[in-house]
Amino acid sequence: MKSGALPAAVSGEHVQFDGPAGRLGLYIAGEGEPLLLVHSVNAAASAAELRPLHEHYAHAPLARRCVYSLDLPGFGSAERSDRAYTPRLMTEALHAAVECIRRRSRFSGAIDALALSLSCEFLARAAAESPADFRSLALVSPTGFSGLHPRRGAPGSTLGKPALLRALRGPRDLWGEALFRGLTRPKVIRYFLRRTWGAREIDEALWRYDVISARQPGAHFAPLHFLAGCLFSADIQAVYESLVQPVWMSHGIRGDFTDYRGARIVEGRDNWQIQVFPTGALPHFEVLPGFTASYDRFLAKAGRVAAVEAARATGSPGARRRGSSGG
Repeated sequence: MKSGALPAAVSGEHVQFDGPAGRLGLYIAGEGEPLLLVHSVNAAASAAELRPLHEHYAHAPLARRCVYSLDLPGFGSAERSDRAYTPRLMTEALHAAVECIRRRSRFSGAIDALALSLSCEFLARAAAESPADFRSLALVSPTGFSGLHPRRGAPGSTLGKPALLRALRGPRDLWGEALFRGLTRPKVIRYFLRRTWGAREIDEALWRYDVISARQPGAHFAPLHFLAGCLFSADIQAVYESLVQPVWMSHGIRGDFTDYRGARIVEGRDNWQIQVFPTGALPHFEVLPGFTASYDRFLAKAGRVAAVEAARATGSPGARRRGSSGG
């Protein structure tokens, strides 16, 4: 399959903007309150991984939102330069995306945001650092909840192995790109998507887009950092526990991403809700109606909570009555 120029990952206007994390890409569609969507991190990641949700919320008659689907540093339409790819860089990208949303929409309130897989760690960190920016968080198939290795390292530390990164890249980066090309051959991408789905049937449009995206200039830099562990936070469990926003966590039961024994650290917390789907790690591709119905209920409740808290902050007598009644 030929690669060619990178097409649009989803519908709507596509903008690029610069900030502390370099040049980022953002797809914008729909009307209403902002909803930020953040793709996962892998060899061929991009906003295309959130396509079903982007298109649903941009056009849903009863739940329409202004959807902002982000391409993170090193992926999709964002800058893919040779630099250090770290949780800090990705978190700065999320802060920059929120600022861009505010400038374009003139929306001053806290926003709802949804992230996928490893990017849940970046979203959680951004929300912990700037809690007023995020009204609610949706973490789909989040990393950091494996029952094998608790992640309670020093604040800001990562699981990165510099020696492994150097080995992956080789002297003067001689074999890093060749290694990446081997890992992103069309058949290999299909293999990993089947492991993500936990089934032979995958989304063919996503596969085609991944093949093209992995052939763009500089596409290997960020994934090599990912393979060396540089994008995984060693302190993420403490970050998850620090979140004060309503959090909707969801995951499937098939494929490679099914170990959530570590979720006991947040189970039972008043602001956390955990939803399990009979799917692989991308439930929004497999059971979109059920996924959005559950997420919509969560968003409605989060909106009511935010409204009550805002009224309390202004000293509204009505808010005090509603709060005391348990409604």
